[in-house]
Amino acid sequence: MSISIATVIREFVYNGMNLLDPGPAFTPDQIRDLYSAQYPELTTAAVDGPEIKDTVMRYTFVRAAGAKGSHA
Repeated sequence: MSISIATVIREFVYNGMNLLDPGPAFTPDQIRDLYSAQYPELTTAAVDGPEIKDTVMRYTFVRAAGAKGSHA
């Protein structure tokens, strides 16, 4: 039996869009923070995952629930 090594690819998804992985040195939280400059709503988003399928680890950025500016 031989052992093979497969490269795992990280995939980041937000609002149906695939976002590029800036590199393995960044944690998923750091990547969320990096993209929050482009997508400000990510500042309060949660990181779901990883969901692993074959050699892909998918992380999904999920916006926090709640109405913006609502008063009780």
